[in-house]
Amino acid sequence: MSEKQRYTVVLAGNPNTGKTSLFNQLTDSYAYVGNWPGVTVEKKTGHLTNQQGILIDLPGVYSLNPLSADEKIVSHFLINDDFSLLLNIVDGSQLARNLYLTVQLLELEKPLLLAINMVDVLENQGSQINTRVLQENLGIPVVPVVARTGLGLDDLKKQMLIFGESHDRTAPFRLDYQLLERDIDRISEKLPDGVPVSKRWLSLQFLEGNKAVEEYLASLLDIKILQAIRNHAAQTIGEDVEQYIRRIRRTFIDSVVSRSLRKTSTGNISMFQRIDHIVMHPYLSMPFFFVVMYFIFKLTFDWIGGPLSDLLDSSVFVPLSLGLQKLFNSIGIAPFIQDLILEGIIPGVGGVLVFVPQIFSLFFFITLIEDSGYMARIAVIMDRLLEKVGLNGKSIIPMIIGFGCNVPAVMAARTIENPRERLITILVTPLMSCSARLPIYTLFAGAFFTNHQATVVFSLYLLGILAALILAKTFSKTLYQGEPSVFVVELPPYRIPHVKTLVRSTWEKGKGFVHKAGTFIFAGSVVIWLLSYSGPQGLGLNIEDSFLAMIGKLFALLFAPLGFGTWESAASLMTGFLAKEVVVSTMNIIYATADVQSLKGLITQNFTPLQAYSFMVFTLFYVPCIATVAVIKNETGSGRWMWFSILYSVILAYTLSLIVYQGGRLLGFN
Repeated sequence: MSEKQRYTVVLAGNPNTGKTSLFNQLTDSYAYVGNWPGVTVEKKTGHLTNQQGILIDLPGVYSLNPLSADEKIVSHFLINDDFSLLLNIVDGSQLARNLYLTVQLLELEKPLLLAINMVDVLENQGSQINTRVLQENLGIPVVPVVARTGLGLDDLKKQMLIFGESHDRTAPFRLDYQLLERDIDRISEKLPDGVPVSKRWLSLQFLEGNKAVEEYLASLLDIKILQAIRNHAAQTIGEDVEQYIRRIRRTFIDSVVSRSLRKTSTGNISMFQRIDHIVMHPYLSMPFFFVVMYFIFKLTFDWIGGPLSDLLDSSVFVPLSLGLQKLFNSIGIAPFIQDLILEGIIPGVGGVLVFVPQIFSLFFFITLIEDSGYMARIAVIMDRLLEKVGLNGKSIIPMIIGFGCNVPAVMAARTIENPRERLITILVTPLMSCSARLPIYTLFAGAFFTNHQATVVFSLYLLGILAALILAKTFSKTLYQGEPSVFVVELPPYRIPHVKTLVRSTWEKGKGFVHKAGTFIFAGSVVIWLLSYSGPQGLGLNIEDSFLAMIGKLFALLFAPLGFGTWESAASLMTGFLAKEVVVSTMNIIYATADVQSLKGLITQNFTPLQAYSFMVFTLFYVPCIATVAVIKNETGSGRWMWFSILYSVILAYTLSLIVYQGGRLLGFN
């Protein structure tokens, strides 16, 4: 560690306590923020703003007894990694629930600092925490903060600096576990000196069934001896050991909360209760959700994003292409380089970047509903439906993340404890319409359904969700059977989103799209143009004789029953396996257009509205992009499930496109 990075702070807390927001404030950097459990699926590292330490953001957990993959990260980290200070953030409005993790962290006997977040929400509810009393009862410093606004952060940073540089352990925190104390001591006595954490903590965690701790102790001792002690403990207390430990902790927490939390007024919550009467209504909640989403699509495609994309296309990319052409001619740039830039790079990259306003608009509105507190309620609403198909409300979180990018969405399934539900969620999440598919939808919807763009695109999103639900039900009955889990989530209070948070979150969601355009799509555009420029007979050929046309013609006949049996369509779909945006890049290069409006005009000559919709349906479902395929293999730990996801998605895409096109023809559409 450098001179300026003298200590390491570990940020831990329950999901939905503002942990990642605090990380952003303390590091002056950005990690993905969302108002639901399970946002952070891996630890994140950032430099503290004073440049004197490193802050590590661990996944949000309710307990140190790991059930899901992300919870295991926390237990393994606490056992195996070295750090100077634990910074535990709790939601002041959910103090009793959050302090359960705090007690477990205190038992580690490591330096611990407690940050009470959302004190503003607590005050609005008519309550107040006496931090002095809380501090005396827990024996650690307590600092009230509002992570979203930065209130109280100066005091928190001072305490972090003091603790981080002192390297002193917290005075031993001991709850009296009464009937278990003898067995705790028996395990502690068997542990060798030099273990990285408190022997008492290891003993307690083992007794309550922490698998990560059990694996660690098995590497040090004969685990059968320890299991015999655990069995003896169960016989001594006459009940489940974990429940007994939990009850002792809860009794202590209730006592602490009763002394430190006081009611100051009736609070101002009636308005939020009235909102929830509609938002969480058994019958109105689902229609309300779809109305909200449809309104977002209208804003994105018809009222804000669409017009901005047209403006960007006409005022930037067309003049850029014409200007570069004049410049190249005036300075004598070689024709090959001119063609590469003007017919390959600009159409390929620019043809994708022109859709940035729509993509950022969609991300902005999704961020708005996340930060307002509505997203967690969507999870509860959808739980009623997902339960019927063998999943639970937690599965909706990866699906919603999938509207941005399928890669982090598949990774977010780690937060699902049940192995069956986690696997099924991983398999169906790529059916969500990610931002990479959005340029394809926008291109075809703008060309063929000008007055109904939002409706057409919204129908594709709904189609993806419907297919995911049907397949989840099918998979749960055939591929992987097991007991369903119980979905529990605490609803955050409604909040007015901060402009800074909205802007930063929107940028973080969308910058990956821009970065991909500047790197991956740039390189892909060069390769695709070279394939269109060259063939068996040499360079500078008619595109019909190019390698790209040869590739397209190999598969064109397969797509004829779907309505788009041309080599141009086939070649575009083949390159789309790399990244879905490349479908549009390839079409721009094939049709040699300088702007999206020209491309729209050309595809209207080669497609009918029915063929266009069939093409969009196919791009929605066919093979996930190469990055998503790789992460499916990594998250399932099996090449078998990766190949299964590829195979079933191709079959699904072909079947549904066939139904759309042939069914549409039978009904008289064209």
